Amino acid sequence: MIGGNIDERWMRLALSLGTRNAGQTWPNPFVGCVIIKDTLVVGRGYTQQGGRPHAEAIALSQASNNAKGSTVYVTLEPCAHTGKTPSCAKHLIDAGVKRVVIATIDPDNRVSGKGMQLLKDAGIEVTLGILKKEADESHAGFFSRINKKRPFISLKIATSLDGRIATQTGNSKWITGVDSRHYVHYLRATHDAVLVGRGTVEADNPSLNIRGLGDKITSPVRIVIDSNVSMDNNSFLASSAKVSPVWICHADGANFNKISKTGAISIPCKRNKDGIDLLDAMKNLAQNGLTRILCEGGGKLGAALLKENLVDQLIIMQAGVAIGSEGTAAIGKMDINNLQDAPNFKMKETRKIGNDILSIWSRTT
Repeated sequence: MIGGNIDERWMRLALSLGTRNAGQTWPNPFVGCVIIKDTLVVGRGYTQQGGRPHAEAIALSQASNNAKGSTVYVTLEPCAHTGKTPSCAKHLIDAGVKRVVIATIDPDNRVSGKGMQLLKDAGIEVTLGILKKEADESHAGFFSRINKKRPFISLKIATSLDGRIATQTGNSKWITGVDSRHYVHYLRATHDAVLVGRGTVEADNPSLNIRGLGDKITSPVRIVIDSNVSMDNNSFLASSAKVSPVWICHADGANFNKISKTGAISIPCKRNKDGIDLLDAMKNLAQNGLTRILCEGGGKLGAALLKENLVDQLIIMQAGVAIGSEGTAAIGKMDINNLQDAPNFKMKETRKIGNDILSIWSRTT
């Protein structure tokens, strides 16, 4: 039997392969697969744009006859259900593989445990849990959509040393440097969608597209929280909705007729005292297939998401500039009186990015 350290080595390769199409495979997870025979890689694959073909199918196609008697490393349990294509578990069985090493179980009820059982019933040796923690993190968006019925949400903030995102006149271009701005395009590419509020559209007229990463990357869905659908039809987002998707989360009953002419998509949501019920909005977005959302909205939207416990990850880019208390705060009003009521995050990573500091934080609860 192949040793544990070797299993980890090949699973790390599979995880690395899977992330190549992060943000490009929704509603499916971005899975990686490696096939090993006689210590050599005979096949490797990762889920393609739009979610198909699956990683296992691509790796098996590469391996061809070498798949027989091989060991397969896959970052998520092979699917057991037949949809547009036969199940990956059946593909592996038909290929005659000897052993399948799975990082983590698929929580989808159509698969959960069933793919693994099909393999075992066919006499294939199955090993589960190699680099499970890393795989769970990689598939956090897909898991969130299945288990929490909402997408995984990253809140990105570009801020000054004193926690400001704009001057007192609203000027915010550019607080952070070129390297940080390029990193934001990478973040957009690895999330299914980018989220802003109507206030950001009015103040900045953003494009929210991807630049500088080649022409093979599919731009994310661009989402606007706009309860009364008052966004300007001449804004960059509205005017480009037929080129790259724009979804508008608005209150039930709001008049969508005018903006619909631009090609924007309506996502009706429940209304609450603050406007849109964000939890309902996230539920609706998940039902539309989204697994990972990057929020680039202003301090008000960021605070609202934090108050509703909807932020899974904070991504902070801090520049070496001081703006002063009269500037716009990075996070808006949250009405917290007791420190123990404040949302808590733990540090995942911190590093220098150009002349800025990047820090990534995960929600602790």
